[in-house]
Amino acid sequence: MFVGEARIVTTGSGAARQAPGEFMKPSQSELARRFASLHLGPRILVLPNAWDATSARIFEDAGFAAIATTSGGIANAHGYVDGQDIPRDELLGVVRTIAEAVQVPVTADMLAGYGTTPNEIAITAREVISSGAIGMNLEDGVPGMPDALIDMDQQKENIQAAVEAGQRQGIEFVVNARTDVFLHSIGPAETRLARTIQRLNAYRAAGARSLFAPGVTDKENIGKLVSGVEGPLNVLANPGTPSVPELERLGVRRVSLGSGPMRATLGLLVRIARQLSAEGSFALMLDGMMTYADANHLVAKKSG
Repeated sequence: MFVGEARIVTTGSGAARQAPGEFMKPSQSELARRFASLHLGPRILVLPNAWDATSARIFEDAGFAAIATTSGGIANAHGYVDGQDIPRDELLGVVRTIAEAVQVPVTADMLAGYGTTPNEIAITAREVISSGAIGMNLEDGVPGMPDALIDMDQQKENIQAAVEAGQRQGIEFVVNARTDVFLHSIGPAETRLARTIQRLNAYRAAGARSLFAPGVTDKENIGKLVSGVEGPLNVLANPGTPSVPELERLGVRRVSLGSGPMRATLGLLVRIARQLSAEGSFALMLDGMMTYADANHLVAKKSG
């Protein structure tokens, strides 16, 4: 939460300094260290996913310690389906806007990394860091093939390349390694738990700081994943997902919202549009609407 607005001023040489009575945004390396430590407990890291500067500011003002981006939310907002249809540079442009809008750490959802080789993944990681983010999601699904997974050894090399890209820039880059075994129901149901644990542990050994298993919502499997994986477990909030206190009791270290908040916002907009079209009523729009002044103040409070 903010006590006051941050305003960064510069010296004649262009170096940033803190204006009297104000505070400076932490360095990117400090934000990265802070974000990594949030995965160690004792409290669960609740990570909301923003799709633009305004949504990021709302989450920050609500007190969240870090913010993730949503690839699906950003893609849909810019006229693309979720996936790597949105060009990497366009996606990273939004990541940069979000990172510049807030004082807290920002991690970017970069899908399958926009590449298939370690070198290509390293390039994406460097671009993420250049955008101001301090971590990235990296999934092991094959773009355009929802029933396929990247070779596990290949994915280990990709993760290692992303981590090393951060090290070269002095950033404790946090890779959230995701496996889509459950999300896309890949393989026989009775094998999914063991295969998920195998993959996530391999990704942990390759340097991933957080291990992501979207698609798992039942307490039994979540508990088994917590026991089986050798690092902080990230789950995705979906219908049927236990509450945050329940997830914390199960030992989950990180829960993210994905494109849920953006889709919920679209749902409200659909209801507003339908009410206005069918009834000529503004009621839904006016109920809880942020004032014009507050909306402008929200985005004016940038970090400078």
